[in-house]
Amino acid sequence: MSSFWIRRLWHSVITLFTMLTLMFFMFRLLPGDPTATVISPALYPKAQEALKIQFGLDKPLWQQYFSYLSNLASFDFGLSFHTGRPVSEEIGGRLINTILLVFPSMIAAYALGSYAGAIIGWRRGSKLETIMVFLSTSLQSAPVFWLSMIAILFFSINLDLFPVGHIVTPGMFPDEDWRMYFSLDFLHHLALPFLINTIYNFCFPFLLMRSSILSTVGEEYIELARMKGLTEKAVLYRHAMRNSMLPLATTLPMTLSGAVAGSVVVETVFSWPGLGLLMVEAVGHSDFPMVQAAFLLIAVLTVVGTLLADFLYSVLDPRIVNQ
Repeated sequence: MSSFWIRRLWHSVITLFTMLTLMFFMFRLLPGDPTATVISPALYPKAQEALKIQFGLDKPLWQQYFSYLSNLASFDFGLSFHTGRPVSEEIGGRLINTILLVFPSMIAAYALGSYAGAIIGWRRGSKLETIMVFLSTSLQSAPVFWLSMIAILFFSINLDLFPVGHIVTPGMFPDEDWRMYFSLDFLHHLALPFLINTIYNFCFPFLLMRSSILSTVGEEYIELARMKGLTEKAVLYRHAMRNSMLPLATTLPMTLSGAVAGSVVVETVFSWPGLGLLMVEAVGHSDFPMVQAAFLLIAVLTVVGTLLADFLYSVLDPRIVNQ
């Protein structure tokens, strides 16, 4: 293993350790008593003491911190203050819902955005370029909750094409098992948030690919390809696009992890029971174990996404590993 990867892995470990330490103390320094959500003052003193022992709240803060670290080593995130169930069980199902919403929309956004950006950048100065750049910058500047509400108003309420929210029709799958993910009802509910997520995330790869193509057009190997008699389409697809994919390939893993964290707004507007909505509910209930686990998961995804971006960059440009 080269010194480059040793440094990157060491920095990742330090980053994760710092994040989980900050999250542990930050949530406990916020105003309000976190034990009030699970330990009612109306209970008998012995019952209150038993609940404190159950949730590990009877120990000093520094002991709670080291217990938290030791539990993380065995992937034990503790019990939810709100439901009393293990946090890992609560997060597991919600994470699947977020992945099913975020990952397909991000892949579609990058595929469409990179292709459209290459075409528009290759035809610089056209009216279509002006319109597309204006629309992309406008959509990227618009708040995603505003786009979501406009979509609900137009497609769900006025045209009655899509459901207003939720993952499936309430009561259709009382057990909420894996079968609902293969139903047409699930796809019907997924369509509108998928569309909004795709449109909103389309702008970044589109503008990035367009900028990359514009910087590639004047390169000598492009002129050489034209001198060889290749068609404009062949020059674009075989040479310009291939060499312009480096920025997109290296930003995709980080963007995917960031999209999981950014799904809070879309999931809240559409009442999509994913990780983002779970964090909002946990904050409202002062459910610190749940919030800590959710934020830690996002931090892990971000660090892993950064490492994947470095790996892709090293594959596409091996010179970075030798620096």
